Amino acid sequence: MPPLSPTEHSFVEQNGLFFESSGLPRMAGRILGWLFISDPQLQSLTEIAQALGASKASISTNTRLLASTGLIERTSKPGSRGAYFQITADGWTSLLEAKLRAVTHFKDLAAQGLVQLDYPPERLERLREVHDFYAFFENEFPDLMARWHASRAAEETP
Repeated sequence: MPPLSPTEHSFVEQNGLFFESSGLPRMAGRILGWLFISDPQLQSLTEIAQALGASKASISTNTRLLASTGLIERTSKPGSRGAYFQITADGWTSLLEAKLRAVTHFKDLAAQGLVQLDYPPERLERLREVHDFYAFFENEFPDLMARWHASRAAEETP
């Protein structure tokens, strides 16, 4: 496999930095960056390691992490014994839906605090603002996702 071009390398590294700032290991972000642009789409551990100049152990650890988040999937190729990885078709939707569950949980926690804490209203103002923001997001998210799915369905219809 030829080495990454300077442009590909920059793209992969920028993905690593972006996903690192979102809480994933930098290598996981680099793997995602590579899988976004790899050809062929299915990549073995060896191919990913060679492309990124990383150890197979690091690639293995981070592909397991990414697979557990639903962003990539492990699959096989006919006639090959090894595992292959690719970006999951609906992984981004699943990731956002998981984040919405966290938003709902935190909104509920804020609501609980608003009911249980016997403080003057001005002391609860920050908590109320967080609750209201998260409630707004929780309310708007389903419509946003429905519009996304409708737009994808429209693209797929001949």
